[in-house]
Amino acid sequence: MFVILVYDVEEKRVAKVLKKCREYLTWVQNSVFEGDITEANLKKLQMELNRIIKKEADSVIIYKFNSLKYSSREVMGLDKNPQNSII
Repeated sequence: MFVILVYDVEEKRVAKVLKKCREYLTWVQNSVFEGDITEANLKKLQMELNRIIKKEADSVIIYKFNSLKYSSREVMGLDKNPQNSII
């Protein structure tokens, strides 16, 4: 499946969340990741992020796509992480 993950966490946890997300997904821009991931690895990532974040102060949102048939990716302004493939 393809996912887009966005997060908003307190500054003291940003580096840990960033590092963990980079293990599984491609960094797109500040607080945004995307990429193909298996269901098992997504569950693993979610469990690992649950250990890092504070649920009363932080948020992580994961958009899941089973098919990219009707999607496209458009960047307005600076593309911080240019990619050859599009969503």
